[in-house]
Amino acid sequence: MGADHSTVSWRRSSYCGTGACVEVAGLDASVVFVRDAKEDNGPALAFGSVEWSDFLVGVKSGHFDA
Repeated sequence: MGADHSTVSWRRSSYCGTGACVEVAGLDASVVFVRDAKEDNGPALAFGSVEWSDFLVGVKSGHFDA
């Protein structure tokens, strides 16, 4: 997905107190970017809306809990 993420508005969780978090940004309804919050100019991963939705379902259901 070669979409440009340089002009999007990044968000991070209010639970992120240390800065060691990830940030997310939506380009539009079809693409969600994820990046390391410590690397403002670093690379970002791009996910389609279906993949992002599936990931959120997994997080909310505890699938990734250690």
